Amino acid sequence: MPYIQVRGVEHYYQWIVEPANNQEREKPVMVFLHGWAGSARYWEGTARAIAPQFDCLLYDMRGFGRTSLPKKGLGIGYEMEDYAEDLAVLLDNLQLSRVYVNAHSTGASPATLFLNRYPERVEKAILNCTGIFEYDERAVSAFYRFGGYVVKFRPQWLARIPLMDKLFMARFLNRSIPGSETRAFLEDFLLANGEAALATIFSSVNKEVAETMPQEFAKIAVPVLLVSGECDRIIPAEWGRTAAELNELVEFAVIPGTAHFPMLEDTTSYLEQIQAFLGCKL
Repeated sequence: MPYIQVRGVEHYYQWIVEPANNQEREKPVMVFLHGWAGSARYWEGTARAIAPQFDCLLYDMRGFGRTSLPKKGLGIGYEMEDYAEDLAVLLDNLQLSRVYVNAHSTGASPATLFLNRYPERVEKAILNCTGIFEYDERAVSAFYRFGGYVVKFRPQWLARIPLMDKLFMARFLNRSIPGSETRAFLEDFLLANGEAALATIFSSVNKEVAETMPQEFAKIAVPVLLVSGECDRIIPAEWGRTAAELNELVEFAVIPGTAHFPMLEDTTSYLEQIQAFLGCKL
């Protein structure tokens, strides 16, 4: 498995590529960011679908999936800005000057910050299941308590309980997805580094984020497609619509009948939306 060092951490990454139809044409690169406690694995289907038009770079973010953390401290935090900088260094190390970005859920927050820090490095971006929210102290406190509990109580034997993967994913889905996908999600959740998982709960949802992310969406200077699942209970579609309305460069699309993973729940509709946005036949 290929690894590359990014700010002291060996990051897992993979390329999904196909030969271009025109061998003289160099294909653009699309880099994918996954959500909280996930990994690049759930992006593989999307990447294969667009590989005739894009060279696809997938990677596991720091502390998640196959990117484990060293035992010694690194002096790097878990703020969304830190993960945005991880992306910048990853692209530097792979000598990629300009890319397309496709990010999901929590991963869309550092992606948004990356767009504003390095607009010259982004052609277009797709942000999935993200948006802006109003800060509610009681709701956020309850979210922290629940998140802390699920991170701390993660015995490995959960993966051996029949149908536990289906139960684990029930809140995230409105349509069923293959069992191999649900098992992968549960495995990634159990594999996630506890420190990183807990810290990113706090850094992705807090009062400062609620106040600053509207400004970040308003500042975006590259074309963006913001995709929401109509039935998403984690990040409601209205949050995405509100964010998109802040900037005329942000298009908004809702995938009917899907929840937090529209790219898996209705792959055909998802690919149609991104094809129209990217202006190419997938």
